[in-house]
Amino acid sequence: MKNALILGKSGQVAWELVRTCPDGWKATACGRNELNLNHPSQLQDAVNELNPDLLINAAAYTAVDKAESEVQQAYQVNQQAVATVADVAKQFDLPLIHISTDFVFDGNHSSPYTNTDPTNPLSVYGASKLAGEAEIRSRELACALILRTSWVYSSHGQNFVKTMLRLMGDPEREQLAVVCDQVGSPTWAKTLAEAIWKAGESMVTGQSVNGTTIANWTDAGVASWYDFAEAIQELALQKKLLKTAMPIRPLLHTAYPTPAKRPQYSVLDKSGFEELYRCQTKHWRKQLDGMLEELVAQVESKEKKNEYV
Repeated sequence: MKNALILGKSGQVAWELVRTCPDGWKATACGRNELNLNHPSQLQDAVNELNPDLLINAAAYTAVDKAESEVQQAYQVNQQAVATVADVAKQFDLPLIHISTDFVFDGNHSSPYTNTDPTNPLSVYGASKLAGEAEIRSRELACALILRTSWVYSSHGQNFVKTMLRLMGDPEREQLAVVCDQVGSPTWAKTLAEAIWKAGESMVTGQSVNGTTIANWTDAGVASWYDFAEAIQELALQKKLLKTAMPIRPLLHTAYPTPAKRPQYSVLDKSGFEELYRCQTKHWRKQLDGMLEELVAQVESKEKKNEYV
């Protein structure tokens, strides 16, 4: 039985990692309540106690707009805490997987970003995540993977899909306006987690490359936020998660100013990861269908429980 210590317990990715834990593995997720990365000794103690074979850092400050005014907090979680994780990984000679983001790029590309393309974050969030990557790279770890992803959602927690469903189901709302000129790849956290386990197995068994690798993983295909919203509504209506359709209006990002600048194009090239770990991405729309099926099951389960109350 191999052990994985997962940081960021309350987040979407960590939650999916626990529930997709493959046979032959034990997953232990820790959050801030159990393990404060401001105190490196707590992580050292956890590693001594659990004796993990793999360390996965899914902890992050992800409030993109709030980061513009909470700069110190963003860097504390996305850089300084990552430095602690990297130090402990080096101290105990542990393979490390760290989750990063498409926001390390400026979005000026017209073709998918590779792992070697120059970075140029537009926001505090993106800059703080890039700083975290630099902390890992500077440690020259024996086996580490920095995995960049984008537009993550899940049936757990708060995300774009669940926000859209809530707004689309609001009887007081007549229409919805969604940005149409920012393009990326929606990613179901469940399939991201499954990809992480594939990489982790390879790293622990020594089949992975040595040193620090940067790779990309998202679901396949491309969409704007507007395209994504349209697909959410269409599939949700089919599954009766929504009763009626709501008009969705495409909106230029300049008409919806936000504190943080976002890349207008953040499609990532997954070919390196697919080749290295022998797994194939699936189209984001198919993955969205799977996630919405989970929400249907959650609704049915809740209704069934209410019958017995």
